[in-house]
Amino acid sequence: MVIARAVAVIAVVLAACQQARPPSPSPAPLPPPVVAAAPPATTVQPAIVVPPGVTLPSLDFPPGPLYVCQTATAKTAIEYEPRVERLCRRHPEMGPCQYERSACRAKGGRVYTAKGEEVTLAVEAEYDRIVRRVRFQADGGKK
Repeated sequence: MVIARAVAVIAVVLAACQQARPPSPSPAPLPPPVVAAAPPATTVQPAIVVPPGVTLPSLDFPPGPLYVCQTATAKTAIEYEPRVERLCRRHPEMGPCQYERSACRAKGGRVYTAKGEEVTLAVEAEYDRIVRRVRFQADGGKK
């Protein structure tokens, strides 16, 4: 029994001392995948299609205030916080920009860009359409 155990221990030790198998040869390289042909070029539709009769103000704002509120008595610049002003220079249709213009109109004023172009309610409606803004009223009535 002792001899059998010694033989088993020697067999385990010899098996553990063997060299590792050599690495298997790498498989043959595969040909590069075939790339499907690109679809034919299509015409790109403009991002904003303005209906006839509505002229959007230029987005090329000069330095200084973006909008001017003109009432019967005074002409004042609409001031924005610097971060909001940067946003409004790129996207005048956004809510914070529209809020200040609406506040001017609520006082009976008219809104003009720094270049003198009027921002009418038709322009505001077009801005709403561009961003697909829908306004709901709690009472369901018309304003």
